[in-house]
Amino acid sequence: MMESKKVLFVSQEITPYLPETELSLIGRTLPQAIQETGKEIRTFMPKYGNINERRNQLHEVIRLSGMNLIIDDTDHPLIIKVASIQAARMQVYFIDNEDYFHRKHTVVDSRGRFFEDNDERMIFFARGVLETVRKLRWSPDLVHCHGWFTSLIPLYIKNAYREDPLFADSKVVFSFYNHGFKNLLNPSFAEKILVDGVSPEDVSMVKEPGYENLVTLAATYSDGLVQGSGNLPESVTGVLKKTGKPYLNYVNEEEYVEKLSVFYDSIIK
Repeated sequence: MMESKKVLFVSQEITPYLPETELSLIGRTLPQAIQETGKEIRTFMPKYGNINERRNQLHEVIRLSGMNLIIDDTDHPLIIKVASIQAARMQVYFIDNEDYFHRKHTVVDSRGRFFEDNDERMIFFARGVLETVRKLRWSPDLVHCHGWFTSLIPLYIKNAYREDPLFADSKVVFSFYNHGFKNLLNPSFAEKILVDGVSPEDVSMVKEPGYENLVTLAATYSDGLVQGSGNLPESVTGVLKKTGKPYLNYVNEEEYVEKLSVFYDSIIK
């Protein structure tokens, strides 16, 4: 029997933990559907402070927690929590940290203002996911990222972790949605994302860290690109098509899993 392929899902939002949006619904239904096609899955999202831990029965995974990640010369403890979606027979892992994720909102405050430390929260999340997957000793054939908050995952897999046997052969697919941001991230973002294996040249496109440049960064280090929303800004589709990477146009719900499975297999082979 052939060993089943492993797919790691990294999502900015997943329902029922967060309200239903195009992104959170796909974050919830896609992993289950792909699992039902016979692939093995793992799913990660940030543990934002507005997720009700008691109602959703999150609990800390002690054996995975307790690592420190250094960002901008400061130590940040990594806490891993997990919850189960019974109906889907799937678990969701949450990346948590007191400084970054204990506020009652996701990426903007109650007045709709972008959090100033979203850059560091993204870095912490991306590195937290990959370090946790290493601790699980789980080697994904494919990593599917959903939403701009996951934009650093392709870069880190292809550069920082390329010598790591767990990730050496992992392919990355990125889904882009119609949910950008108008602000710039912290001006020193391009320096803060540097780790062993990632050089300033590798991230030169985010010297000015706006949304479109972040899209360019994610697309540059991905193996396949997916149009997650029916309408993406032309500036974004322009960036994506220019890369020349395998590209899956927007697919409606009925055909989504079937088309995506074929796309996955074409990327993994």
